Amino acid sequence: MPTPRLKTPSPSRPPPAHSSSSNAVAPDQSPTRPQVSLQPSSKKRAHSKSTIFRRVKSLFRSFPVINPPCKIPGPIHANRMHDGHIHGGKQMTGTLFGHRKSRVNLSIQENSKSLPILVMELSIQTGKLLQDMGLGLVRIALECEKNHSEKVKLLEEPIWTMYCNGRKVGYAVKREPTDDDLKLMQMLHAVSMGAGVLPGHDGETGSAAAAEGELTYMRAYFERMVGSKDSETYYMMNPDGNSGPELSIFFVRV
Repeated sequence: MPTPRLKTPSPSRPPPAHSSSSNAVAPDQSPTRPQVSLQPSSKKRAHSKSTIFRRVKSLFRSFPVINPPCKIPGPIHANRMHDGHIHGGKQMTGTLFGHRKSRVNLSIQENSKSLPILVMELSIQTGKLLQDMGLGLVRIALECEKNHSEKVKLLEEPIWTMYCNGRKVGYAVKREPTDDDLKLMQMLHAVSMGAGVLPGHDGETGSAAAAEGELTYMRAYFERMVGSKDSETYYMMNPDGNSGPELSIFFVRV
C-alpha cells in the first residue's frame, strides 16, 4: 500500500495566539507530522571519525583539577559593530529549543531550509536561559582543550566546558541530530525569526509532558565570526537593529 503524503506547514497560516514572533509563520500542529525535506548545506560536512574511546578521553580532558577562570574572548570584533549589527560575518540561522524544565538545545543551520551543521545540548534549562535573555545580554562561552595529536575541526569537538556570563554551569555536548530534531526543523522551515511554544509536540501527554513543560523555541539570525581555527563566535542579532546582540556564543579551544 503506498505511503500517504504528509502535510507540510503552510507559510500562510496565522501564528498561534500565545506565540510572539517577528516575520514568523506558525508551524503545523496537526497530529500528522511532516516529511523532512531539509536540504544539505552547501558546504559538505566532514564525517566525524570519532569513536567512543575518543569521546571518553575528551570527557576526561574536560574535567579541570582547579576550575580556571572563563576565557571569554575580548571585543575582537567591536570595530565591526555598527547600528546594532556586526559586519563582515556570515549570516546563519540559529534555533534554541527545548522543554522549559529541560536542558536547552542549540541548532545552527546555513538557512532555515537546510540541515543543521551543529546540534548541541547546553547545560542550562530552557526556561532559565530565556529568562536571563529577557533581563539583558547573555554571553555563553564553550571551552575545550586543544590536542595537537588530533586534527579535529572546532565544531566537531564532542565535549565542552560551559560558562554563562562568566559562571561555570556544567558541560555542553555535541550530538547528531535526531529524527525529532529534524522534524522540528522541518516544522519551523518557514519561520525566519520568531519564538513560540508547541504544546503536545511528539504526542506527549499526561504527567511526563506536564513535568517538562511545553516545547519552547526561539529562532533568529546569527552572525558567525571566525577568529581562527580555534575560535568562532555567534552573535544573535536583533531584527530592529536598535541594539546589539542579546546572546553571544563563543567557541574557544585553549
